[in-house]
Amino acid sequence: MKDTTYSDVDLNRLARKRASAKLGWYIHALVYVAVNALLALLSARSQHTWAVFPALGWGLGLLIHGVVVWLALPGSGLHQRLLEQERQRLSQQRDPW
Repeated sequence: MKDTTYSDVDLNRLARKRASAKLGWYIHALVYVAVNALLALLSARSQHTWAVFPALGWGLGLLIHGVVVWLALPGSGLHQRLLEQERQRLSQQRDPW
């Protein structure tokens, strides 16, 4: 393990990167829910329940995106709150990775 200290600029850059990744997942999840709700409505009006297939495929993608973001970058909240949490967490660590 490296004994590296980071400047405030480096910590801020890393905090912004992590907060943006988490916010990106929130946006991805919101679009997933909205689009799949619309597809479910369209599917319900037809004779076949086809909407489950895009929901499952896209859901797998959302799950993988979530695993990458949330397991690699723990924390939660909206962008500003995420940014502040990451700044505090990174300033207390010796090695942010």
